[in-house]
Amino acid sequence: MRRLIPITLAKAQETVREWHSHHDPMVGHMWSTGAEVDDEYAGCVVVSRPIAPANQDGFTLEVTRLCCKGVRAGAQFKNVASFLLGAATTSAEHRGIRLMLSYTRIDEDGACYRAAGWVPREEIVKARYWTSGNKSTRWLPGFYEPTTEKIDRIRWEWRPAQAIRAVCKMVFALGQWMRAAMRKRRAA
Repeated sequence: MRRLIPITLAKAQETVREWHSHHDPMVGHMWSTGAEVDDEYAGCVVVSRPIAPANQDGFTLEVTRLCCKGVRAGAQFKNVASFLLGAATTSAEHRGIRLMLSYTRIDEDGACYRAAGWVPREEIVKARYWTSGNKSTRWLPGFYEPTTEKIDRIRWEWRPAQAIRAVCKMVFALGQWMRAAMRKRRAA
């Protein structure tokens, strides 16, 4: 039986340190959620503020870490990643979040994101080191060592159903307004 469990930042950091294939533990989070399968800890999802300042609008969150035992640990751990992503999106929807983001490496298939209702928005996000741009550490050779390798990524997005409905209503209203304006123009 699968179930969600609340976990602390320390437990999430420990999980990422032990199980994540290519990331170090995160410094902070908004919340973390763990999963148990048959009373055995199976993984966690970490939700944070978006890393990119352009996405920090108060209505956007980012899944910064997702790690679980996976199928290699046994068939009972299948679909734990999508289970955790679904829990994160449900919680975000109840908090009024309009957009959730996450990134996967280009060599990862993203099946768990598709299963949880996420869609790939940018097929390739070009890789850059954190020290690009006008950062103080780029002038200090050897001072900064990147924690992840430089690799292209795929950007995934999730929006709650009511946000999609609101956009559809807005587009419909805009269409109605355009049709009325065209009728008025033809009549004149």
